[in-house]
Amino acid sequence: MELVERIKEIAKNKKGWSLKETAQHAEIGENSIYRWKKQVPNMNSLAKVADVLGVSVDELRGIDQKETITNTDLEEMLDTAHSYDGKIMTEHDREIIKSYLKGYFEGKN
Repeated sequence: MELVERIKEIAKNKKGWSLKETAQHAEIGENSIYRWKKQVPNMNSLAKVADVLGVSVDELRGIDQKETITNTDLEEMLDTAHSYDGKIMTEHDREIIKSYLKGYFEGKN
């Protein structure tokens, strides 16, 4: 299930709210959650939504607390990363980081 659909379901089941009402309670832009269908959400806004719904950010994202990060998970996170510490991350930057991590973890075995 996609993030927005998961938020919609949790909001309706736990609070009886629409996505627009959820955004209002979280004090974020009324259409912010809808934009997350095409954009990576701001973590601060995602945390506000989780807070008003009484769930964790991981639950909103559909991550089981018992799951561990796999290589694929790490690659997906890097592929969606747009910046780090306020600096824009280029595709070249992401490839360098992936190469570094691959070498690091291969060296641990």
